[in-house]
Amino acid sequence: MAGEAENKLTELGITLPEAAAPVANYVPFVKTGKLLFVSGQIPLRGGALIASGKVGLDVDETRAVEAAKVCAINLLAQVKAATGNLDKVKRVVRLAVFVASAPSFTRQPQVANAASDLMVAVFGDKGRHARVAVGTNVLPMDATVEIEGLFEVA
Repeated sequence: MAGEAENKLTELGITLPEAAAPVANYVPFVKTGKLLFVSGQIPLRGGALIASGKVGLDVDETRAVEAAKVCAINLLAQVKAATGNLDKVKRVVRLAVFVASAPSFTRQPQVANAASDLMVAVFGDKGRHARVAVGTNVLPMDATVEIEGLFEVA
């Protein structure tokens, strides 16, 4: 039975994918106490990378924003895999958003907003979080965006 958070995803037209398996020597999430640390998620949809390269060089900002949203959806898939139910999220604590960027691209916060906006849309005030948005020269698999998350869970 879907809970409130999953019903909100349905209203938004979003179906969570299966949580992606790690591609190297790490685990997808670690729960310690009431904190759930979710490893970085890249913009995979159906097993395929939807955006690769640097924003401002190979990828435009609109595509990077979509990539950030897909990363956030993949984060939520990992949270569901870890907890069994998104309604166990008591607070989205922090998102770290990494954007592969051309040297002149400085709008990483605007790209990151796609993930932040989704968290607030799904969880309401519990979705408001601290955040870092960082430009970097390259990400795994040449992904355009990678996002990791920290959640307080029941």
